[in-house]
This record gives sequence, structure tokens and C-alpha cells, in this order.
Amino acid sequence: MTGNGRRTTRSGERSSSERLNRHRERSKYGSFIPMFNNGNFKVGFGIVLFLSHYYLANSAAEDRIPRVVTPFPAPKITDLPQFEGEHKESLYWGTYRPQVYLGIRARTPKSLIAGLMWIVVKDGRYHLRHVCKHEDNLSTYGWTKHNGRDFGHQVLVDHGMAITTGFLKSKVEGSGYGGDWAVRINVQIDKSKWNVEFGRGAQLFFYLADEAGNALNLSRKNLNVHTDSLVASGSREDIGDWQLHLKSMDDLELHYSGFHTPHFHNLSNLVEENLASQIRKHARLLLSDSSDDSPNVLVFQIIGGFSFTTDVIFISGTDSESSIVEKRASSLTGTSLSNQLKYKEQAFDEKFEKIFNLAEKVDSESISVGKAAVGNLLGGIGYFYGQSKIAVSRISNLSEHVDYISYWPAELYTAVPCRPSFPRGFLWDEGFHQLIIWRWDIHISLDIIGHWLDLMNADGWIPREQILGAEALSRVPEEYVPQHPTNGNPPTLFLALNGIINGLKNNEFTATDKTEISLFLERAFVRLEAWFQWFNTTQSGKQMSSYYWHGRNNRTIYELSPKTLSSGFDDYPRASHPSADERHVDLRCWMLLATDCLQYIEELLDKETKPGKNYGSTAKLLSDVELLNQMHFDDAHGAYFDFGNHTEKIQLKWKEVEIGHNHTARQLVRVVLEKPVLRLVPHIGYVSLFPFMGKIIPSGSWILEKQLELISNHSLFWTGYGLRSLATTSSLYMKFNSELEGPYWRGQIWINMNYRILSALHHYSKENGPYQDRAKAIYKELRSNLIRNIVRNYQQTGFLWEQYDQNNGKGKGSHPFTGWTSLVVLIMGEEYDII
Repeated sequence: MTGNGRRTTRSGERSSSERLNRHRERSKYGSFIPMFNNGNFKVGFGIVLFLSHYYLANSAAEDRIPRVVTPFPAPKITDLPQFEGEHKESLYWGTYRPQVYLGIRARTPKSLIAGLMWIVVKDGRYHLRHVCKHEDNLSTYGWTKHNGRDFGHQVLVDHGMAITTGFLKSKVEGSGYGGDWAVRINVQIDKSKWNVEFGRGAQLFFYLADEAGNALNLSRKNLNVHTDSLVASGSREDIGDWQLHLKSMDDLELHYSGFHTPHFHNLSNLVEENLASQIRKHARLLLSDSSDDSPNVLVFQIIGGFSFTTDVIFISGTDSESSIVEKRASSLTGTSLSNQLKYKEQAFDEKFEKIFNLAEKVDSESISVGKAAVGNLLGGIGYFYGQSKIAVSRISNLSEHVDYISYWPAELYTAVPCRPSFPRGFLWDEGFHQLIIWRWDIHISLDIIGHWLDLMNADGWIPREQILGAEALSRVPEEYVPQHPTNGNPPTLFLALNGIINGLKNNEFTATDKTEISLFLERAFVRLEAWFQWFNTTQSGKQMSSYYWHGRNNRTIYELSPKTLSSGFDDYPRASHPSADERHVDLRCWMLLATDCLQYIEELLDKETKPGKNYGSTAKLLSDVELLNQMHFDDAHGAYFDFGNHTEKIQLKWKEVEIGHNHTARQLVRVVLEKPVLRLVPHIGYVSLFPFMGKIIPSGSWILEKQLELISNHSLFWTGYGLRSLATTSSLYMKFNSELEGPYWRGQIWINMNYRILSALHHYSKENGPYQDRAKAIYKELRSNLIRNIVRNYQQTGFLWEQYDQNNGKGKGSHPFTGWTSLVVLIMGEEYDII
């Protein structure tokens, strides 16, 4: 296997029903209750020993710890004072468990965690909901509003049951570290859709678990919210003593179970097993009202009618003399909580309009979708802690063997692409996420970017997929977990940093924010340089100023075209035969983006240009259009192409393949019908438009006219829903790449690339030149098509989607995908990346 990454994981989850079912069988999450289950030359720098002055001085230490798992030897960005004190405490608690429908934790490795489960009946079986899963088939779910800090409003609709969850944090005198929080849960049941087998109302389960192993105390055995709201208490070093209260004006029935477990990624199993045991013993679907000794997990079953509301209140620092526990608990329930939630919701609406200015640009339906996009992106920010698994290859007896070693224990505060499918950090996605988040809250954005850059190793490499902790590991098939240190990922964080720098130039920040941004860039600069240098030394091609994505498999016999997972475009057609002769135009453009950004930071911080590190001259070389055209432009097509060892005459054919000793199997394998030659790779698609996206092409150039023609050509890119990822004329358009891997970046519409293309169209529509009006017209129509289709899909399905079908515009793939599809809010507001 050449590498892992989201495509590989996605291949395992979605390329065929067979793989999907296999992946589901592996999952330990949220199954139905067992009782009811029947069974080179480096650009501009020369060949240099990179960052030699940062190499560890102690060679003995280096022998003990391989460089690939040695942290970058510079002060951590997240140790800056601006990320300590009030900032750190204000973000301590949050909805930082995006993989579950409602999950709360603190930003600490061993946290007290909380969450929500509920039961529905489907096909005669009870199903426990907990972890976000496509197969649950919820009509809709997601944070419709969330400010990333102390407020969120979520709607979940599941087979006739509508659940809304409100989240609120409070910091008052006497609170422990991080303050208090409350969750309001409202249940509304549509009786016409309600399964009569289920009885008179809803069944919820709210739980607390202490990852540090501290015992949780049940307040009493006979729980009654009307006589005493206290249900649990405990103590922790970080927050002191704490209490959990449950209050409601409705007639609720409560039951509980306590568990002692070292594992917290399978809490659903504990509840299911307890319920199944009670069904077998007593024929009742109720928790056992019993507990293990010294439980570190407490689960409370809340049984209500067809409509009820309950408030769950967490009070910290109850051992403080000024704690005033009852008063604080009362302020986070009933009318007081209602008023505070309403105030926070109004504040969200006002901030949303102030930042994105949509009122005069789109209709009210579009604004609601924009709020949901931003809300679930912010509500999906997570905190993770653990060790990445790093693949280390060695050659023995002429065959490759892969060993695995662990990265250092690290924390990651990050947004995630998709809560059910990809509830973890992905490096190239994060740059797109931050285009929205830095505009919303610069402090959260810098914190997230800092966490990512702090994951850099001594070579300047950052693992592209962050699978940290047992909960994350349990969601990913084992073969896709290891990260390959020879493989990169698009350095999209430079997109966000460029936007932040432009915000500084345009005086969009307060004086305090300007100071903090400058301090951040000062601390981050050495890591950004190292990151750039890692690409420049490991991904460079044979020709000056050329680059190619490493990690393609040149030995595969099962793929029509070997994937380029590291590029982010996975199955997008590249040279048919991977080799060191390749030149990838998209990576060349990413390198230009990085050099531009580094040059801007140098100027901003008034840094002296170091010998051998003249980013200005490197940017000039990479933006040389004549040189770019010599390497990548095809006059006949008027398009930019990759270069490599390539033939178009390749097919997948069924053949008998030897499997093991004396055994064959009929498999679909790759057959090459013509010897490949070094040439431009004639596939028009997103990669072809990277020089256009990077605004490298002069506004008066005839090549710009050709790009506009390509974009607006209905036989190539153009659809009424957005631009295709691959032209219909491509020999690999919508082709399966293997027996089980369906097309992914071979025609479908992706919003991140459409956003970047819109950004370029917007740029050229403002530039004087012969094609200004044409760019403006295409921009206006494409923007309208994208907004209309995304909003229509949201209204019809309740979700934003990973990609959209090029033939009918319908959402496809994972959902809710409020990662880069959330860029629709910037498209609505006409806020684009400026390079």
C-alpha cells in the first residue's frame, strides 16, 4: 500500500456495499440492542542540508529516537502566552466530541466526558443512537447555530422523533476551572410517525464518564428530579469538586447504571448489554438501577412522554466557599436558561450578518443554510489526544516490509470534515476550514493552526490524517491507520494564513488582535519554513522548479490508474506509470502559494532575507508563466497538464490471477496495451485549472481566454450545478479505478475547487483586460448555480454533502459534510482567498 489518507479510508467505507458492510461489521458503535439481533535540484535554494542548525546535537539521543518521530526542535506555537490564561480557560469545555450526536469534553487528555443516547424502534428492533452514522438514516442533524465557544443549537430528526439540544457555558464567581455548562434537551414526537411498539414516549440516556478513572458518585438510588435535582458528583484535579443536576417541569421517569471500565470508545456497548440483560431477566427495557464498585461511568435513562424538556447542568468547583451551588444550578435551568440561550442565538445571528453580509446578496433560505454550514463547522470542532502510527518501510530479500512506530503523544484541536465519516483531523481539509473560521474567530483559528504546526517532526513533515485516541482508532480500518512520512498533502494552511495577512493589510483586526497575529507568525515562521523546505527537498522533480507527489504505487496490477492519495485528488488521472520523471502542475502551484505567503510574512515581520532562502526570487521563478508553459501547457487543448510516463491505452480486464500456492482467482486487473512514453498527460480537470486558480496567468493573455472557454464548455467542465472535477472528454471520466473503487474525483462536483475557481473568476472580473467581462459573466452564473443547488439539496435532504452529482446535482457521499462544503457561505458573501 502506497499510503493512507481520506480517500483510502473512504474507499473502505463507500466504494462498494461489500466494503461498506465489512467496515460496519468492524465497528463497535451503536449497533441495535443484542437481545433483538438475530445473531535533485531544489527551487531557488540549491541542494542544501535542510535546517542543519536544528538537527539534534546529541547523536545518542537520535539513535534512540528516530527522526521521523522526533518533534521539531523549536518552541511550540501553542505555548505562546496568548493561548494560555483566559483564552485557554474560555475554551476548556466544549462540544469537542464531533463523532457522537452530542458529546462534551474538556481540552485535556484525560477528561470528564458527557454525551447523549436515545432509542428508536425500526423493523421490529430497538436501535440505540449514540455515534453519528449514515446507516441510522436520520432525516437531518447538525448544529444549526454554534459560536465555537459557549453556545450551540442542534436539531436531530430521527423516525418521527425531533430532538433539539442547546448547549451553554457559564463562568461565574466560585466556578471551577473552565466554568459550568448546561444542556437543554427538548423532545417532540410526531405520533403519526411513531412506532406503536415503542410505547408512550421517548427514552434518552445521558452519561458522564471520567477518562482519568476517578470514581463518580451517584447522589441516591431513588432518583426523582422533582424532589432533588442532584444526580451525581465527583472530584477532579482540574476543576475541583463537581455536581451534575437534572431538572425538568415534566413528568419524567429516571433509571441509572454505573460501570467501571478502562475503555470509553464503546460506551454504547455497555448500555446495550445492560438493557439486553434486563430484557432477558425482567422483560423490561430499563437500566438496572445498579452500579459496579467505584464506577467511572454513570448513565441516566430519562423516560418521558411524546413531548418533554429536561435540563442537564454541570457545576464545577463546588468545594469553593463562594460556590453558591443551588443559585448557579438554578441560573442554568428553566426560564433563566431559556433567556440565555435566546440571547446567545440572537448574538450568533448578529455576528453572522456582520461577518458575512448576506442580507443583500442572497435570500432568507440561503442565509439559513449558510448559518447551518457555519454552525456545524464550528460545532464539529474537536479535541483529540494520542499517538499517530507511522509506517517505516524497509527492503529485505528484494521485497518491501512495513513496520510501524508511534509518534510522540500529542493533542490536536481541529475542525473535522464530516462527523459520521471523518470525525478527525485532515491536513488539507483544515486549510479550507480555516478560511471560514479565521473570519469568525481569529483566536480559535490561530489556536487550531498552531496545533497543526506543532505536530511537525524534525524533518518538517506533518502527518496528514490524525487518528488520535481509541475513539478515533475504532472508526478506521486497521490497514488505513499508518501515516507514510515520504508522502505530503496540499499545504492549504497557507491559504488561511494568506487570508489573515491580507486582513492585517486591510486593517480588519483590532490592535490587540494585530499584536497577537504578529506574535503567532513570528513563532510559526520557522515551522512554516521547515514545512516548505520539506516539500522542496522531498517532492521536487528532475527539472528545475518542477515537483511531483510522492507515494504513487508503481507496482499495482489492480488499479486502472495508480492513485495519488497525497495530492488530495486520489483517483484523479495522472501519468499511467508513476516515475521520478513526473511533473504535477497542482503541486507546483501549491509551492508558489507557500513561497508567496512566506515572503509576505518576512515583509510583515521586517525579517532579513537569509542566504539561500530568498522567497521573493523563488516566487518569481515559480510564477514565471513562460517556464510554466514550457513544462505544463498544451497548445492543442489550451490547457495545463501533468507530465510523465504515460499511455492512454490501459484497461481493466478479468483474468485468472494466482493467489497463494496452487490457487487462482478470477480478478479484474490492469492490462497495458501500449508502451508508455514521456509526455503531457491529456486529462482536462481541476488540476488543469490550478494556474488559473493561482491567478498566475496575466489578465491580457490569450491563455486566460482559453481557460474561460474550458470552464464554460458544457462538454468539459460546465454543468448547471457547478464545475465537474474531470472533463467528459477524459478517457477516465466516471470510470471505476478498480473492481471496488468507484469514481471519486472523476466527474463529481466538489465545492472546495469550485470555490477556488470562483475566487479566480472574481479576481479576473476586477482586472482590466480583454476578458474582464467574460470572466464576470461566468462568475455570476457559476456562483448562482452553486448556491441554488446546495440550498436546494439542503432543503430536500437536510444536509450539506461531500460532493454533488454532475448530472442531476444531487448530493453524494458523506453527509452532513460541513467541512469544505461550508465554503458556500463565503460564496454567498463573495469572500474569496486573495493571493
